[in-house]
Amino acid sequence: MLMRNQGGFAACEDAVQEALLAAAVQWPEQGMPDNPKGWLTTVAYRRWTESWRNETARRRREETVAMLAPVDPEPVAVDDTLTLLLLCCHPSLTRVSQVALTLRAVGGLTTPEIARAFLVPESTVAQRISRAKHRIKTSGLEFRMPSPTELPGRVAAVMEVLYLIFNEGYTASSGSALNRVELTAEAIRLARQLHERLPEDGEVTGLLALMLLTDARRPARLDPDGMLVPLTEQDRRRWDAAAIREGIDLISRTLPHSRIGPYQVQAAIAAVHCEAARVEDTDWRQILGLYDVLTTIAPGPMVTLNRIVAVAMVHGPETGLAQLAVAEADPSLAGHHRTQAVRAHLLELAGDHQAARVAYELAAGRTLSIPEQRYLHSRAARLAEPAAHHGRRRSRTPG
Repeated sequence: MLMRNQGGFAACEDAVQEALLAAAVQWPEQGMPDNPKGWLTTVAYRRWTESWRNETARRRREETVAMLAPVDPEPVAVDDTLTLLLLCCHPSLTRVSQVALTLRAVGGLTTPEIARAFLVPESTVAQRISRAKHRIKTSGLEFRMPSPTELPGRVAAVMEVLYLIFNEGYTASSGSALNRVELTAEAIRLARQLHERLPEDGEVTGLLALMLLTDARRPARLDPDGMLVPLTEQDRRRWDAAAIREGIDLISRTLPHSRIGPYQVQAAIAAVHCEAARVEDTDWRQILGLYDVLTTIAPGPMVTLNRIVAVAMVHGPETGLAQLAVAEADPSLAGHHRTQAVRAHLLELAGDHQAARVAYELAAGRTLSIPEQRYLHSRAARLAEPAAHHGRRRSRTPG
């Protein structure tokens, strides 16, 4: 709201941060106000006004301008988050800078989390954010609602922001929790709002469907001891049936009539998994075909890795391992823990338990997620047991 009305990114960001700091100091002593958002908005407006006054030469002019835009002591509780996302994805910035800056300033992700999402060094993301802020400051960019011609480009950037927020929430890239439900819930909420604004946009619909179909599996992803349960071992009765129905309905209605895009294809893949009542019923050939389409329209390291798993399920683990060896030429995959986890999975399927155990341990050492570490170590430990027990278990990959 502050940036929409005042337009200066840096000054508004500083004002909001000061308001949050004031809340952190005052609320524990004085109690949380009845309208926390209104309190923060009021304080942020006041901080912005104080900063503006300090930079203005003539006091009388400052007071006159301030009187023209009085601060409401009890602002209406309006959710401006989606508007703020659209404002931050400014067309004068490159797409990667739009997304990185918005994830940091609005999405609440840290620089290391953004770096892991982009599969680039942390320093690279920090430089992108710094350059974006510098460009905003030096060029005097105004943050105003986009024109109809600008809207499609901004919506595409906003969808990428929401997608990455959801991913970080669904499988946290570090820490003790597998899920960060506050992130997935917020991403779904904002995706719903975007879909309400653009109900005929196939990719917006696909993004919402993808989130619903993926998040539907969340209740079955942890066992009572907090251990990660991979997709193929999950109790599918615990999946959210209502979310699955909604997601499948959304993607079924949009695919035949919309120009195909990556979010729709990923939603279709998720739908195939969700439609299988048992893991044995999974239509891996259809999934592989969809990954072939996704590789054509939106190639990327994780798409490559996921496609290799599908290849192995259709054509055998040896074929998958051969393709994995080629894929590792991509620096983004060479040192990634998921690459080693996939290798371990395929080696176990191929019967090479010793090599699989080594790969599981390597994968565990490369992830910052404690639940993933526990899972990968447990897989390695099982393979270290007497060979007679191996026949009763099959390797699984997280899902």
